[in-house]
Amino acid sequence: MFLNYLKNFFTQKIVKKSLYNVKPTSANKTIQTVGIVFDESYFYEREALVQELVLNGIQENNIKVLVFKDKIKKNESFSYPTFSHKDLSWTATFDKSDVKNFTVKKFDLLINYYDTEKAALLLVSHQSKASFKVGFASIDKKINHFMINTRAEDYKIFVDELFKYLKILNKI
Repeated sequence: MFLNYLKNFFTQKIVKKSLYNVKPTSANKTIQTVGIVFDESYFYEREALVQELVLNGIQENNIKVLVFKDKIKKNESFSYPTFSHKDLSWTATFDKSDVKNFTVKKFDLLINYYDTEKAALLLVSHQSKASFKVGFASIDKKINHFMINTRAEDYKIFVDELFKYLKILNKI
């Protein structure tokens, strides 16, 4: 327990330090591919969130989801890519291939669907090669290009606000 706390602390320190070197990007292309970093510790409506995106015009096969769980049991299996604190090394890198593949994929939009700062989630969001990142206002402002001030439980409001502003920004 104490070692997990230390690993989380050092990883968060590494991520915060690397955020000072972030350069803003300006991508003016429309959104075709979407990646979602999802914290399943508090919010379990993953499928409903994906369906809301599909209803707003994103094709389901262009949506990739990466799910974070605080604890994964040994015999537990998932139909979607999942990672936890155990997949994070002391040097702020991931050993799991699902996480590596997700971070190197160039998404047009990355939705950081978590409202509590956890080192593993921040690291995945920061390492992502997405051209436009959206998340909650409660997360560090340097991670996301656009922030929506709502709660994670209100996924319909989040998606409605997201698409309202994406239309204004000529992203869709």
